[in-house]
Amino acid sequence: MSVLPAVVDALRGQWRDRASAENRLLPQGKLSGPMPWVIAIMIGLTVIATASGLALRNTANVASADVAGGVTVQIVHGAPRERDRQAQAALAVIKATPGVASARLVPQDELDALVEPWLGTSAGDDINALPIPALIDVRLTEGANDAHLTALRSRLKAPAPAARIDAQASWLAPVFQAIVTLQWLAGGLIALLAFATIATVLLASRNALGNHRTTIEIVHMLGGTDSQIARIFQRSMAVDAAAGGIGGLLLGVVATALLGRQFAALGSGMMTSSGLDWSDWLVICAIPIAGVLLAVLTARYTVLNALRRML
Repeated sequence: MSVLPAVVDALRGQWRDRASAENRLLPQGKLSGPMPWVIAIMIGLTVIATASGLALRNTANVASADVAGGVTVQIVHGAPRERDRQAQAALAVIKATPGVASARLVPQDELDALVEPWLGTSAGDDINALPIPALIDVRLTEGANDAHLTALRSRLKAPAPAARIDAQASWLAPVFQAIVTLQWLAGGLIALLAFATIATVLLASRNALGNHRTTIEIVHMLGGTDSQIARIFQRSMAVDAAAGGIGGLLLGVVATALLGRQFAALGSGMMTSSGLDWSDWLVICAIPIAGVLLAVLTARYTVLNALRRML
């Protein structure tokens, strides 16, 4: 029975010696070097890029669903009475057309409000004297394709020869293309940030190996394996990456919230109707976890490959 305490003391001594050896191998403090700050910057930029890409995706989906079945009919005529007559005739024909969910003639005050900022005149000035076309907002039960537009044009040719029919989605086609381009840009930025993180961890691991080459050789001579040495660097990198990931996540969330408030202040329905839902926030919160795993795996494989060539 008296042997057991001695064995316990010996094991504790070996554990303290092992911990002391690990501390001598990497003597710098876990959070004193630049690695946590570099990872925090990388994670913060990744969070901003990811949030921007997801918000753009949601914006495109909302806008596409809103205008998918939208059609605008313009009655372009210089004579106000004839314009109004054709507008009423066209509205009656459109409402009787199969596949039309709703149709309304846009009131004159709404048209005046639309053109007033561009003309620079006050309400009731000379706006009524301008040849502003009458507008009919049409909503189809299905998407507005070429066949629907052709059928509607043929129906309106006789009662409203001055009618011009356009799908609302065609107006926003350049906007949708720009959003897709920005989404690809955000994805490319995320890929570049991941590559930069891997390169930073790789250089830091190689630098640490070079600084402690003599100590590593001694540990090998004492029976230490490559996996044991790699775990030392792996554990150190995990602590640095976790600290940097938490800081980067907070930085990115604050920046994303500020950007969201700025876009919401624009008062655009397209901007305010989109945003980030709970699934998007789950993806964003998973970024630091992915960053830690990426840093740890990079450090492990870098150290193992370097040790095989070193010893």
